[in-house]
Amino acid sequence: MKSKKYIWIHVVVALIVSLQLNAQEKSEPIPAVGLAIKAGSNFERIDFNRHAVGENDIEIEILYAGICHSDFMVRGAHQHVVPGHEIVGRVTKVGDKVTKFKKGDYAGVGCMVNSCGHCEYCEAGKEQYCKERTVFTYGSPDRFHDGQITQGGYSNIITVSERFGINVPKKADIKRVAPLMCAGITTWSPIKFSDVKKDDVVGVAGFGGLGHMAVQYLVDLGAKVTVFDITDEKETDAKRLGAERYVNVATTKDFSNLSDTFDFIISTIPADYDPMMYVKMLKMGGGELAFVGLPPNSNISISPFVLQSAHRYVYGSLIGGIPETQEMLDYSVANNIYPEVEIIEAKPEEVDKAYEKIDAGEVKFRYVIDMRTIEK
Repeated sequence: MKSKKYIWIHVVVALIVSLQLNAQEKSEPIPAVGLAIKAGSNFERIDFNRHAVGENDIEIEILYAGICHSDFMVRGAHQHVVPGHEIVGRVTKVGDKVTKFKKGDYAGVGCMVNSCGHCEYCEAGKEQYCKERTVFTYGSPDRFHDGQITQGGYSNIITVSERFGINVPKKADIKRVAPLMCAGITTWSPIKFSDVKKDDVVGVAGFGGLGHMAVQYLVDLGAKVTVFDITDEKETDAKRLGAERYVNVATTKDFSNLSDTFDFIISTIPADYDPMMYVKMLKMGGGELAFVGLPPNSNISISPFVLQSAHRYVYGSLIGGIPETQEMLDYSVANNIYPEVEIIEAKPEEVDKAYEKIDAGEVKFRYVIDMRTIEK
């Protein structure tokens, strides 16, 4: 009996020590490495800390990170910022109260890592419009963790609230999942909002990282797709992905035959342009134009007269909430809809080259960084 008593004492002590070590491990800041940039410089490897894994958090070993055109905004930052809001990886730790994930699961992270959780928008699953301010994935003060500035996915590891993790099925083509966290949801959300249906006549303005995702979703829904861009070089790819028609707006002189034609147009254009050209193409009595691209010039104008005289609708759309992002991811994997990607190594000079090519419009269609190759 005495020996059994001592055995149980040893078991209990070992359990207590294990729990204490686990708690200490979760409360400690987590060392990370990333590829960062600041104003006037190129990318370089930096060491930094992630916040500890809280009881509702998960830790993700980042496998792949997509490069989004909006990542370019950090090039003007005064301090080093690690960009990247298209993230997929493997869960390596879970907090004590986490129920959505277990260790070993695949998880994605998009443009957001936290929000208040209780305002009307958060409760409606539209966390991107949080009334108390959304915490974005990089370059954003994190009020839930002492105001530290968030760092993005060009990194080896990230910790995030389980509410903002996206479940990724094991069968997913993991190397092509990351861009779905931004390019996928950014195009999926307005397509669903406008309730695009089979045989609707639709247009995609801009055929790049966002545009080629929009084409795939619209074709899969059975819509009749026209693609608009400024070069003939993209026509073959647009039709390969299912577009019925391609229009080079740089060489086309007369658009009168397209007036009053489209049920829905999504503009993914990231450069300055005249949106009225597309507004006039909308069907009278309900045609809708959704803006998702981010032109540098915010002074583009739309004529109220054209809208008032024909009941055409124009709106902007910002990514999508967490429930809708999960819906998009599940639909994409189930229907084999993925971005076309070029994988590059996680080396500063490789990311610099990728940015140069994106600036020059030479990417087709998304660069994805293999974060497993980053120098530890």
